[in-house]
Amino acid sequence: MPVLRQATVSDHGPLVGCVQRWWGDSRTPEQARELSLLLPRLFLQFFAGTSLVLEEGTEIRALLIGFHAADDDTEAYIHFVGVDPELRGQGVARRLYAAFCRRAAEEGRTVVRAITSPGNAGSIAFHRAMGFSVERGDREFGGVSVHSDYDGPGQDRVCFRKGIAP
Repeated sequence: MPVLRQATVSDHGPLVGCVQRWWGDSRTPEQARELSLLLPRLFLQFFAGTSLVLEEGTEIRALLIGFHAADDDTEAYIHFVGVDPELRGQGVARRLYAAFCRRAAEEGRTVVRAITSPGNAGSIAFHRAMGFSVERGDREFGGVSVHSDYDGPGQDRVCFRKGIAP
């Protein structure tokens, strides 16, 4: 039975390996490596207490990297979520999001935010199903409001927001 636990700094190497393996079937090895760069060690050095790992035995099966905003004590942010392809479609990501939101609410946070790429229809559908609303951007892509150049030139993003109860 998988166990949900708080992440630790020592999870960094294994998590990077998981990302490269889990997305290896849908991306080139270089693209999977680039995706793993979204998980620098600093996230686990400074936000392990708000990040989660789902473990089965000694094997990592899912992860959520998130943190509480330093400049706004009402907000929290989900930065990265990954689920072993063998477990996708079984509610694992939903379980991670629910645990993160519950913990954030316990700390007095009232808003959770996340972003995704405009072309990631699966992520957009997932966030909407989880009760996130799409924040109004400056243009539309495929019927979804988008923030142009959010992460730099040509790096548009869909921004999500969800109210949570403390």
